[in-house]
Amino acid sequence: MNNVAHQAPSAALTAIAQTKARKDRLDRWRIYAMRLAFFASLIGLWHALVWLEVWDEMIFPSLPQVTETLWLGMSDQSLPAAIAISMQRLLIGYGLALCIGIPLGLLLGRVRWLNETVGMLAMGLQALPSICWLPLAVLWFGLGESAMIFVVVMGALMALTLATRDGVKNMPPLYMRAAHVLGASGWRLYVHVMLPATLPAVLTGAKLGWSFAWRSLMAAELLLVGVGLGSLLERGRELHDMSLVVAVMVVIMFVGLMTDRWLFSRLEQRFVHRRWGTSA
Repeated sequence: MNNVAHQAPSAALTAIAQTKARKDRLDRWRIYAMRLAFFASLIGLWHALVWLEVWDEMIFPSLPQVTETLWLGMSDQSLPAAIAISMQRLLIGYGLALCIGIPLGLLLGRVRWLNETVGMLAMGLQALPSICWLPLAVLWFGLGESAMIFVVVMGALMALTLATRDGVKNMPPLYMRAAHVLGASGWRLYVHVMLPATLPAVLTGAKLGWSFAWRSLMAAELLLVGVGLGSLLERGRELHDMSLVVAVMVVIMFVGLMTDRWLFSRLEQRFVHRRWGTSA
């Protein structure tokens, strides 16, 4: 009788888990079908506009032209080389922004006088478009890699700093009291208590900072002579090659989307949803 009583709840839980798994699979397939239908409709609209000749072919290229340009760019290695150089600049600038912004945000959230001074300056600088730093970067560093990396750093830094600061300010006070009772102080308080507690806000700021850094880099590469995706865009404009412009825009969107899907979504799933118990 006891075995039967124990098996009944187990069978019920198994049935519930199987039902939930089926529902999750159906939801995923619905999402895939919805995305497929949406992008198919966009492609259909694109073909219709080209067929109706709403704009001249020089201004609005067809999908086969853009596909051919992408294929040629991959074949002659111009697109992979541009992606590699742009990503190298982005990783250097974004890494510097992480190393500066997260510690600074922790300090702003903890030290009141620092928040009232440097924090106000950071809020003002966040409202400043990152491309506004380009003239200063050129004067300070010249027309080179350092100028573009500086623009990337300034594009991501304020979002990282302010998001981390807000995470510290919104942290439950119980954490700090418990840390003091247990003897945590100095750098251990920041590393072992404040940083883990503010991790959701830090990841949000990191994601936002990445997008700002990516946009800042593209703007800098458009205006500064060199090699990169932004420079390819400028070359397409100078040559009146709209298929090249659209092809590079597609690559830029693809890199941004894959970064969000493969990096930040997995980090949020692993370090936020699972550890904080918010996963579905």
